[in-house]
Amino acid sequence: MRLEGKFPLLGIGLLLWLMSHSPLCFGQSYPPTWKAGVARTIITPRESMWMAGFAARDRPSDGVLNELWAKALVLEDAQGQRAVLISTDLLGLPKTISDHIKESLQKKFGLTKAQVLLNSSHTHSGPVLEDALTDIYPLDDTQRAKITRYSRWLETQLVALVGQAIGNLDTASLSSANGVTRFQVNRRNNDANLLTQLTELKGPNDYAVPVIRVVDSKQNIKAIAFGYACHPTVLTGNDWSGDYVSFAQEELEKTYPNATALFFQGAGADQNPLPRRTIPLARQYGLELSAAVKRVVEEELMPLEPKLTAVYKEIDLTLADAPTDEKLNEMANSSVPYYQRWAKRMLAKKEKGEPFAKSSPYPIQVLRLGDQPIVALGGELLIEYAIKIKQMFGEQTFVFGYSNFVMGYIPSATVLREGGYEGETSQMVYGQPAPWHSSIETNILSSVQKVAERAGLVKKN
Repeated sequence: MRLEGKFPLLGIGLLLWLMSHSPLCFGQSYPPTWKAGVARTIITPRESMWMAGFAARDRPSDGVLNELWAKALVLEDAQGQRAVLISTDLLGLPKTISDHIKESLQKKFGLTKAQVLLNSSHTHSGPVLEDALTDIYPLDDTQRAKITRYSRWLETQLVALVGQAIGNLDTASLSSANGVTRFQVNRRNNDANLLTQLTELKGPNDYAVPVIRVVDSKQNIKAIAFGYACHPTVLTGNDWSGDYVSFAQEELEKTYPNATALFFQGAGADQNPLPRRTIPLARQYGLELSAAVKRVVEEELMPLEPKLTAVYKEIDLTLADAPTDEKLNEMANSSVPYYQRWAKRMLAKKEKGEPFAKSSPYPIQVLRLGDQPIVALGGELLIEYAIKIKQMFGEQTFVFGYSNFVMGYIPSATVLREGGYEGETSQMVYGQPAPWHSSIETNILSSVQKVAERAGLVKKN
């Protein structure tokens, strides 16, 4: 038997086998006809400012524990359609700033609102922004000027960031999957002070860790977009930090030195990392989250066809009846400082004859990257929304909260009935004149279904 002619075939077969079993080639059934560009920039304030997130703070920032980052991932499909995913180490963008950024991106790069997803990590160790958290802090004119100055600077930084990412566009392949980690705890159903005594955690949860892996034409990991649904509230000090999110991103970028790691906050409004309050705990949770992401990145993921769809709509969420004068006067004499400021501002509006808002705009966005759906909703989204949206469109659906702009907590119908902070009093934090109307959940979920249908998603049941 003559063997000479079989060795080249054997070599080709061995090469193909090795390529198919390389960790970065798992599931790569589509040619790398996506284009992807990434960029990042530090957005840490360079002067002492008031920090967003905890009403108990009594002074502006002291220093820096972790730099705050904004990062952009621009994607372009085989037909030249683009979308940009922007992550920020901020509590949440108000609508005014979000609109300014999107309008600038439309003028400069032709990107529509549907093509731009703005997400905030919701760190409680970032700066207060203009038109946000109006009544929480005792701001003087000097601090207000700093907030305005920083807000304008932030807008220009994010627009420039997208331009840098567009300039870095190059061929790439995309894949996705869900991982899992379990340090989130439903704070409404479990007493943090009794955590060590609990034998069972109660309440709805979603432990999913959504991951999108971007690999360049040389099989290097270029970007890792990942998320989790949990408040970044481990840290309560006065140093700038992205909390556990910072430690997770730092670890991933250390492991994959060619990659940019971008974090997207999920529906974590009622989920806390517990226990908390120390830097070592923030580091621990960051390492746990990064370990979950690494496991996914190094396993077989679902390859994403280079086909992009983006749909965006703003709806109106109805508010309940405004509080009576009796209730406002009661709150104006409260021992809680921001209750007082809120109530006095409401009473002043009444005296001037200014009407209270009866509704608030709310953003709904659906992106499809190949067969990977992303549903991005505004506000501080409670976990039940993620659970119900996944029931509608499948467990593989990625659900982000804190997206595009944040106007308050977004309670489920159950939490709205129960009241408490997320269901009722948190509205004062965001300067709203009243809690949400009982129609909120039905309105949001029915609108999500309509937007998803326009994006080509089919409801499961």
